[in-house]
Amino acid sequence: MTSWEHYVRPGSLDEALTILAEGDGSARVIAGGTDLLLDIQQGRHPPVTTLVDITGIPEMLAIAAAGDEIYLGSAVTHTTIVHDPLLNENTLCLIEACGLIGGPQVRNVATIGGNVAHALPAGDGTIALLALQAQAQIASAHGRRWMDLEELFVGPGQASFDRSREILVGFRFKKRGPDEQTGFRRIMRPQGVAIAILNMAIWLRGSNETGIEDIRMAIGPAGPRPLRARRTEAILRGRKLSDDVIAQATEALLGEARLRTSPHRATVEYRRHLTGVLLRRTLAAATGQDTPTPVAVGG
Repeated sequence: MTSWEHYVRPGSLDEALTILAEGDGSARVIAGGTDLLLDIQQGRHPPVTTLVDITGIPEMLAIAAAGDEIYLGSAVTHTTIVHDPLLNENTLCLIEACGLIGGPQVRNVATIGGNVAHALPAGDGTIALLALQAQAQIASAHGRRWMDLEELFVGPGQASFDRSREILVGFRFKKRGPDEQTGFRRIMRPQGVAIAILNMAIWLRGSNETGIEDIRMAIGPAGPRPLRARRTEAILRGRKLSDDVIAQATEALLGEARLRTSPHRATVEYRRHLTGVLLRRTLAAATGQDTPTPVAVGG
């Protein structure tokens, strides 16, 4: 039995919004479909009347620089992100995160907007964009608005915008400045296609030698929403990295992260044990002291 009645591919954002409005809550946006179609087929999402394919809308496929900012369309695939020269020059954490999502076939169709809109606490692309302090643009029949990425998330799988009537158009974030670096690390099963046991992204300005002038850190899953670890940032900001400083930061991170046991991935005790390992490796990645190899655990 087909789980939808109509499949449409509008050529503009206005056309897509009109179709959603006409669906009166029963239409859904689709791009890669790697999450939505499975959710519908496996009964985690109710059937929809109309699927609105937004992969033909030019602004949602764009990657562009404007002044000191980069714009990234929400329909850009993970494969495109991994190979884009502008993003490689400016956002290593996003490159590393998108390169670990699923396998090659998934990355060829799955999109950064889908990763974010699915609102999982450990979405790899989401965690990287949080560290980049990205903003998201939401469009509705009433206009467009920019909002901080953190404001998009209400709970696991729950977004703050109406996914039946509004569209996540794209993201914007700053270009990499002098002495700024980013890194992403993930603890996962060896096959590398499951949701992360833990993942982390860090943006920082400074170096291990001169000290961290400023830092932003995101981790998941560490609560019902992707977590920006501000208390841990405060411990590291303005200091040189050392075993003692990293130990203090680990303690702060364990204090603000709401780790839990997952029957399919890891116990809370195991996650707590690995938190310091992940922090140390992500800091090393962001300061250029580590190679981009994910941490694989288990058998």
